[in-house]
Amino acid sequence: MDEIDRQGFIPEALIENETKVKRASEDKAIYIDTSIPGVSNFNDTQYEARIDERYLDVSKPSKAYRLESFRASSSSDVGSTQDEQLRCFFVFKCNFFEDNVSETETDLSKISDKSFYEKATDNTKAIYQSLVEKAVQRSGPVIELFEVENAKERRIIIAYRQETATGYFSALSHLYHYYGLTSTRKYVEQFSNGITIASIYLVPSETLRSSTFDGSSKTYPPISHSIHQVTKEASLLYCLPRNSFQDLFAKGEISLQESIYAHSAFIFVSHFLNRLGSEYATLNAILDAENPAHVEVLENLKRRLRQETFTRAYIKELILSQLDLIKQLYLNFAGAHYIQSQGEGDSFLPTLSYQRLQANKVLSTDELKDVIRRDCSNDHEVTVFNAILLFNANVLKTNFYTPTKVALSFRLNPEFLLKTEYPQPLYGMFLVVGQEFRGFHLRFRDVARGGIRIVKSRNYEAYSINARSMFDENYNLANTQQRKNKDIPEGGSKGVILLNPEHQDKGTQAFQKYIDSIIDLLLPGDVPGIKEPIVDLLGQREILFMGPDENTAGLVDWATLHAKKRGAPWWKSFFTGKSPSVGGIPHDVYGMTSLSVREFVKGIYRKLNIDSSTVRKMQTGGPDGDLGSNEILLSNEKYVSIIDGSGVLHDPNGLNHEELIRLAKKRVMISQFDVSKLSLQGYRVLVDDKNVKLPTGEVVQNGTTFRNLYHLRPEGVDALVPCGGRPEAINLNNVGNFIDDNGNSLIPYIVEGANLFITQNAKLRLEKAGAIIFKDASANKGGVTSSSLEVLASLAFDDEGFFKNMCISGDGKVPEFYTSYVKEVQEIIKNNARLEFEALWRENSITGKARSILSDELSNAINDLTEELSSSSLWGDVDFRNAVLSEALPKTLQKAIGLDNILERVPVNYLRAIFGSYLAGRFIYEKGASPGQFAFFEFMVEKRKSITKN
Repeated sequence: MDEIDRQGFIPEALIENETKVKRASEDKAIYIDTSIPGVSNFNDTQYEARIDERYLDVSKPSKAYRLESFRASSSSDVGSTQDEQLRCFFVFKCNFFEDNVSETETDLSKISDKSFYEKATDNTKAIYQSLVEKAVQRSGPVIELFEVENAKERRIIIAYRQETATGYFSALSHLYHYYGLTSTRKYVEQFSNGITIASIYLVPSETLRSSTFDGSSKTYPPISHSIHQVTKEASLLYCLPRNSFQDLFAKGEISLQESIYAHSAFIFVSHFLNRLGSEYATLNAILDAENPAHVEVLENLKRRLRQETFTRAYIKELILSQLDLIKQLYLNFAGAHYIQSQGEGDSFLPTLSYQRLQANKVLSTDELKDVIRRDCSNDHEVTVFNAILLFNANVLKTNFYTPTKVALSFRLNPEFLLKTEYPQPLYGMFLVVGQEFRGFHLRFRDVARGGIRIVKSRNYEAYSINARSMFDENYNLANTQQRKNKDIPEGGSKGVILLNPEHQDKGTQAFQKYIDSIIDLLLPGDVPGIKEPIVDLLGQREILFMGPDENTAGLVDWATLHAKKRGAPWWKSFFTGKSPSVGGIPHDVYGMTSLSVREFVKGIYRKLNIDSSTVRKMQTGGPDGDLGSNEILLSNEKYVSIIDGSGVLHDPNGLNHEELIRLAKKRVMISQFDVSKLSLQGYRVLVDDKNVKLPTGEVVQNGTTFRNLYHLRPEGVDALVPCGGRPEAINLNNVGNFIDDNGNSLIPYIVEGANLFITQNAKLRLEKAGAIIFKDASANKGGVTSSSLEVLASLAFDDEGFFKNMCISGDGKVPEFYTSYVKEVQEIIKNNARLEFEALWRENSITGKARSILSDELSNAINDLTEELSSSSLWGDVDFRNAVLSEALPKTLQKAIGLDNILERVPVNYLRAIFGSYLAGRFIYEKGASPGQFAFFEFMVEKRKSITKN
């Protein structure tokens, strides 16, 4: 291809008799070769894959390519076998009538390529017009089948969004070849609204259907059945045009369903294979969980076992060695989740895989265990295939067989997780698998809420590390959220989307596919041919509440409106962090998270009678972020160091406060700090800097490394407030940097604004060394409180009231209710933070326990009591219940809607959770995590008295 790139033509010396390439440039290309009809070409040309990669996959409205492809009607006589036929591919750069159009524009006279529009028949235009109109309204592909008049051809036409299905065009060839079909001509047209349409004319491959072709006994159904199957499976293929077992499918060794099932199971196994063994569980039971040295040994051992025992490459190798076993495991999966949508009188069974489901016995779990023991040649194979069987056994519902979809989603029963590794049981678990990503959503309660984050990787090594740790990080984040959510009705949840190495620029597409695929499992399938019923082994409806997190803040409006478009009755409350125009209360604008962090910081100064203006402060997370910017705006300490994505800013004499406020208001990084306002001892080192000499004489060779490790320089710092940074930035391996030779903490006050910035064991080491620490689950809960009250308003208002009272209009006019409600939310946040701060300070003084442990104990005690109270008989006492809810619910909301309307509109399980969490929080904050035997009785007596008075 280098010769083509440089000259436009390949020299004649490079052209073989049976393969000719005339031109391949940036604007157009012509490929000519020969192949056997119905057989995928695996020689070194692979022109379809090359066209995908170079032209079709990268097409977008600003630069798109269209394709015309034809096959000769008879065998070629140019150096080919008698079965081979000539085929040609013509690629052209699009020239649209109008380049800059809306994504919803559907007028072909505006969005079409001029050449296509001039040559297309009226019938083709009418068909394409219909498909474009459907495609802009749908997330996934639109697939339709047409008979060709006076011909034995069938025409399949597929419309889908550009840049959403890498390698789809070439993968479609493998699909129809698998069913004994070949193409006579193919067209790919692009439109400037971002839609691609592929049109393929198919006929039976007479060569393949000849019994003498390759000596195989494989038979193919009639074209009417085969083409139906291609139509049906084109949607499944769209989800994963390139999967880990694609080559086996392309060669016909396994079906498309089997390959994609194997890919999904492979991902499951790579995360949940028990690599630690019984010896680790025994060691875990023997060692002391409170001893940091023991915990460090266990963590290091766990990390090493997971890295070195079963790598992804080794797991894949083991799966490839037992394809017959994969086929049997797929039948077991299909037997549980496939719904036959054809009528009983229809002789056609949906897939070759499903035909085997009917023809062969579907083995039970116990029978498959016996087969695994019998057929696997070593313990490693047994372990891997038992893990795949575990996947089958724990899938409660899936969109695998939904007619149209954009990615695969699986609702899993999380009970398979080992309690030695995951001691807090999950309530719900989703696995989502797409072309660009894999993702999880975990929650600890039926009613739960948490953010969705996208994780990117700078290189393949970083991706491997992220892939190994993503589930544990997801679990720990959701667990932290569970503890943080103690003041609100929702339990903790979290979603993590890990982008695949080659799709680091596809965050938006990955997020949209993740959300749409999860919605597939939340809404009933009631649209024939598009969203049909699925097997639901869970047996109950679910609602998820989500919010923004890393790399998703700009996507939540889309998610909200998409849920509305999908017909979800809970669309208003689906996502928090929305724009005010769709009813959101932005945390950054109103400083919701920072308000609670500041209450803990101010609480320390108040208890110790410290003048905050004299405190020397280090902050991770700069003025460009939500938490970092508001921390600067709300505080008056003497900043000595700020670390953010752009680098390090330091001045031992104090950074200019007015300049920091300017950056915070502009929400920009410290790279824009005016360095003329630094003292002679101050400096700024940016990540791209090399060989910078500091005022101290130290030479910084690499700015990125300096930034990444700068938080480990605590000298001259009184208070550390992490407002950003990666989880576990301070851990057992580096916490020694914060402790002097006498065993004392170098930083006396730490309030953890950023989630999981310091590991629990590192916190305990620091507290033992004398530091006063308030952990993330206590300090930064303001944001979740704001989000919860945003959800409550979304549930309580009907659509009309929601738009009137919670949505800021395009002219910027803020509803009176919105302004009052936000102010009450802020006061609730500060009050909840003060309640917990006082409880932790009191309990620490009484018991001497570390605040990091007390925080968890308070959270767990409130969450446990919330569960008990939410389902207790107290709910049946209507007068008491309504009195408690009247206290718990925001007064602004009650005034606007009325308590009766709130009770009518908000789901009962949500109201129960409000009832339980309010009583539990007030009791535990007042009496502590381990109150006396009669403490709750006394609390309830007093609560009833106060209610009676009111």
